[in-house]
Amino acid sequence: MGYYGFGIEGMLDAAAEIAVPLALHFGADDTHVPPEALAQIAARLSGHPEIEIHVYPGAGHGFAASGRAAFDKPAAMMAHSRSIALFRRVMGPHYDLGALWDKHCEYKFGLRDVARTVSTMVPEPYVNHIPTMTDGVGYRELYQFYQHHFVDSNPSDTKLVPISRTIGSDRVVDEMLFSFTHDRAIDWILPGVAPTGRFVEVPLLAVICFRGDKLYNEHIYWDQASVLVQVGLLDPALYPVTGREQAAKLVDPGLPSNTLNPR
Repeated sequence: MGYYGFGIEGMLDAAAEIAVPLALHFGADDTHVPPEALAQIAARLSGHPEIEIHVYPGAGHGFAASGRAAFDKPAAMMAHSRSIALFRRVMGPHYDLGALWDKHCEYKFGLRDVARTVSTMVPEPYVNHIPTMTDGVGYRELYQFYQHHFVDSNPSDTKLVPISRTIGSDRVVDEMLFSFTHDRAIDWILPGVAPTGRFVEVPLLAVICFRGDKLYNEHIYWDQASVLVQVGLLDPALYPVTGREQAAKLVDPGLPSNTLNPR
């Protein structure tokens, strides 16, 4: 594994001797490894079956070192996942991340057990519901949010219908339909909104990152405009937004497209 290694362009004659998997991570703006050096490295090593070369736009030297001014979190996260993928492929250990995520969801939505839910997570996890920026960072904050604003706040008819699942070396990406009747305050998806009694169904995407066999973070995405349309807080006649039609179209691609496009 090599992070922003400089001087490699001067050792390319040894490339034929590399017999083990190797991943090289470079920042595109690394002044220690200028573009001409990167070009030489790529030209000589790109065809090697055991070598991966990754270049991160906008990143400089030391982009993965959190204590440096050059730290670039998006690049560091991507490089970390690629490194973990290589280590897992060659050395293991191999975890059933899908099963671990399913167990977490069972505790959270099925049993509604906060203690068991957080037991599936690292000591200092974080969860971010992207559209509403709700949930928590760190064990205490997340535990409190789950206990008072999430686990018991979900309606009794809350349902998750899986559409697709992608499993990587350190994360799971789930595409699903999420539905519920808004018969109570649901602080994480409709914060500050009194119950409307309306049924809501919306496509939802969950990106779940693991550290070992424990959940490290969750990034949850959905179209908040669609939720607001369905509870009557946003008029689709005034804006280019849709309601439950999104969920129907996801399941049945034969339904009409471009219904918002006047041309």
